[in-house]
Amino acid sequence: MRVLVLGGSQFLGRALAVEALARGHEVTTFNRGQTGRDVPGVEVVHGDREVTADLERLVDGRSWDVVVDTCGYVPQVVGSAARLLSGHATTYVFISSISAIGDFPAKPADESSELWECAPDAGREDGDYGVLKAGCERAVEQGFDGNTLIIQPGLILGPHENVGRLPWWLTRIERGGRVLAPGTPDLPMQLVDARDIAVFTLDQAEKGVSDRFIVTGPPGNTTYGEWLQMCKDETGSDAEFVWVADQFLVDNEVGVWVELPLWSPAGPEMDNFWSASIAKATAAGLRTRPVADTVRDTWAWLREIPVDERWFGKSSHGIEPGKEDVILNKWASVQSSTDGTAQQA
Repeated sequence: MRVLVLGGSQFLGRALAVEALARGHEVTTFNRGQTGRDVPGVEVVHGDREVTADLERLVDGRSWDVVVDTCGYVPQVVGSAARLLSGHATTYVFISSISAIGDFPAKPADESSELWECAPDAGREDGDYGVLKAGCERAVEQGFDGNTLIIQPGLILGPHENVGRLPWWLTRIERGGRVLAPGTPDLPMQLVDARDIAVFTLDQAEKGVSDRFIVTGPPGNTTYGEWLQMCKDETGSDAEFVWVADQFLVDNEVGVWVELPLWSPAGPEMDNFWSASIAKATAAGLRTRPVADTVRDTWAWLREIPVDERWFGKSSHGIEPGKEDVILNKWASVQSSTDGTAQQA
């Protein structure tokens, strides 16, 4: 096939380009050329999807069997690309997010779940990430004249991750010492490797499927404790995990999801975050690798990057060492006081 990847130099987009090349497809990538490195073997077209002239230059004299949009976040922008690419491609694949589902994670999610209300021509100020992703889905379905395949991933990890979640944990655990571990080690998680999403997406695209799928790992494919232990094992660290209660972290103003990546305090609004249904995708052929393989391969990739060039160190993810020490010391004091009270009683 001829495959166009909008994006294609980072994380999931890169995984899709690599997988498509491995299958013998002809791959074109379209991105600004400002972040990430283009995959060797693809036809590279640099441009800005928000500039009409750049999109017109992209489609001039070209056509594809499949377009995979990995970097669409604003409905207005996505709709413009979908309309312009109509007639130049047979199938438009849009990489959305499970966050596009309106009542998730307070309620269970499957492909019949209602999306957030968001117009297909909404602008970037008309909602947050999940709301705008819902509008992007509508923009593709209404704007593209052809097959539309909507992929709603869950929590994605893997090599070339450009968010800094697993890379931050690996780097922090490698440093060793006392490590602030949030909540409870037996919390079941539901993680998926970007490469497995790429395989499933291209499998469906090759079949000409026009549908939507939630694509993530099996519920409980690891626990928080097991996941951090995998990071420790891979890095050969002497880290000592200190598990700190959710409420204590909230009381000490630890940033949910960001300061301790993938952590959120338990509560009814999060009841189903780690248990989305993948029954439909599994029936269609979704297969996922063990989380340990994802951790191993991410660490192998990370080790190839000089420490001072690891861009995610400049991102907002990860708690500052000083703040981590303060919280660990306060927690130790609370635990000591509690133990002393128990002994007196």
